[in-house]
Amino acid sequence: MGPENTEEPEMKLLHISDLHIGRRVNEFSMLEDQRYILNEILRIAKEQKVDGILAAGDIYDKSVPPAEAVQLLDDFFTRTARAGILLYVISGNHDSAERVAFGAGLFDQGGIYISPVYHGKIEPVRQKDAYGYVNIYLIPFLKPAAVHRFFPEKKTETYQEAFAAVLEELQPDCTQRNVVVAHQFFTGAVRSESEDLSLGGLDNIDAGLLEQFDYAALGHIHRPQKLGRETIRYCGTPLKYSFSEAGDTKSVTVVELKEKGNVTVETIPLKPLRELREIRGTYEEVTLKENYEQTNVTDYMHITLTDEEDIPGAAAKLRAIYPNLMKLDYDNRRTRENRMITGAAAVQTKTPLELFEELYRLQNNQEMTEEQKQYVQRLVEEVWETV
Repeated sequence: MGPENTEEPEMKLLHISDLHIGRRVNEFSMLEDQRYILNEILRIAKEQKVDGILAAGDIYDKSVPPAEAVQLLDDFFTRTARAGILLYVISGNHDSAERVAFGAGLFDQGGIYISPVYHGKIEPVRQKDAYGYVNIYLIPFLKPAAVHRFFPEKKTETYQEAFAAVLEELQPDCTQRNVVVAHQFFTGAVRSESEDLSLGGLDNIDAGLLEQFDYAALGHIHRPQKLGRETIRYCGTPLKYSFSEAGDTKSVTVVELKEKGNVTVETIPLKPLRELREIRGTYEEVTLKENYEQTNVTDYMHITLTDEEDIPGAAAKLRAIYPNLMKLDYDNRRTRENRMITGAAAVQTKTPLELFEELYRLQNNQEMTEEQKQYVQRLVEEVWETV
């Protein structure tokens, strides 16, 4: 079995995910904002007197993160460990499982538990409090191909089948409290533009597989939400990484595990260094001092101008007021009638099969047959499995 700690009162955990350290949004580095929000997370963890932090994947934004991203994570891990707070970390689809797991055996001794590269078995990290044992299962992001070689006798062609095979091998003791940390797309979750697109729904997994756990700490989806019950949760990103999230409130999730069957969940809002904000109006309206002087003009901005005529050098002029202008566009008669722009924007919300159906319809002036759809879907699956 995994490591144990000494007996404490009820277990209290902080759930975070999808840090995406090193990410750039519209070519703006988010590193300063990430440093600030990690400080906020650690401050909340201390205030809440949590025993541990569950980090549910996509720790980095790229499989080979830049040096400054590694340094920032190292600083966060070091200060968290020095505060006496345990860390439970898994790799996500953006991470390199091998790089995230580097030194995991040594880190265990410092209270930092990292999911190893999947090798067919997952031993829980066992902790003990006044109510008995809590078993924490760390499951890194998995593709079916990574699972199949360990269970050749089982059907593991889909994400659903592969994840079910992994859970079957765990065989958690249902008389004890069990927590799972996972980074997959579970059915029913609402996505946003800053996530990787689902390729034809191939990565869907039925959230019902998680019912056996007292708490499921999920990562991969950027909006905080529950799946069915309160204790199967995506906590969402700590920062907004696309303007589709401009109206969202980011948060961390605090979980208290008391006796078996008694779990409480609380979300605590996060206030960023700079917001992602959207405003619209004429050039005169958005540059009128009385309209912006009471706002944080250093926020990351998406400005939509409604002038019928383009304003020469608008971006440069607007940055004199809004230095972190990320996106500028127009909403007027010309853009509304430009069908190419509308189509390009919609691409981000469609699956490969839907896009292929549209292309076929435009080229052939007729719909695809069911047989053709199935053939294209198989091709998409084959390509996805090689990525």
